[in-house]
Amino acid sequence: MSSREQQVDVMFGVKSVLSQIEAAVARRSKNLPQVTPRLVAVSKIKPAPLIVEAYEAGIRDFGENYVNELVEKANDPLILEKCKDIKWHFIGHLQTNKINKLLGAPKLHMIQTVHSEKLADNLNKQWPKYRSSDEKLPVMVQINTSAEEAKNGIEPSEATKVAEHVLKKCPNLDFKGLMTIGIYDYDTSKGPNPDFLTLAKCRREVCDNLNLDINDVELSMGMSTDYQHAIELGATTVRVGSAVAKRFSSHPVRRSSKGNCYDSAK
Repeated sequence: MSSREQQVDVMFGVKSVLSQIEAAVARRSKNLPQVTPRLVAVSKIKPAPLIVEAYEAGIRDFGENYVNELVEKANDPLILEKCKDIKWHFIGHLQTNKINKLLGAPKLHMIQTVHSEKLADNLNKQWPKYRSSDEKLPVMVQINTSAEEAKNGIEPSEATKVAEHVLKKCPNLDFKGLMTIGIYDYDTSKGPNPDFLTLAKCRREVCDNLNLDINDVELSMGMSTDYQHAIELGATTVRVGSAVAKRFSSHPVRRSSKGNCYDSAK
């Protein structure tokens, strides 16, 4: 497959997802914050040339699950040259010993997976070493809405406590909202996804308890199989990998033994 044919595939994939996002917005309740959803393209295991093509197709926000992979791509000469306005989102589990490596990555835009006050404190302490004192690090607090032991994140009941800690005790961090992964392959014929409803409820409680404007508190939820449903329930950020990557026919999406696409934060 030629480079030109690949580019057409990427552009078509991006346009298809953006079109479906627009349609989902139209179905969203008018009672929800009318925030235009941000598309974060999950670029895990994707090579630099495909990231450049997605960037040239209009994508600016890219998500990575692993610190080493994000840092490698953020420093890739091709990406540095071609993607001047790229924004990297970290969407995986962040270990304390990897904080400095991650914070030193060029164009790091947001960490969506703050799962404890301790992690927030460490990020707050280290961030000034890498950016100017007036530039805060955008973060989201990760909520384990599905109560699965294999997933990271705080319990929904702790949302206000941890959000308040970030807001009041971490002056170098910029609290942007809440994030969840949720259960995989939820059957929407059973009704609205309970994980998305739980995250939306957490946002209401955080806003009520801390006197925040709900329009300023984001919800990062929804992936390739359910991002449209997530938007209908109030998502302001969706993390989509395989819905775009499946267009990259020369770079098939790697799947687990259970058939789940690796396009999510695990």
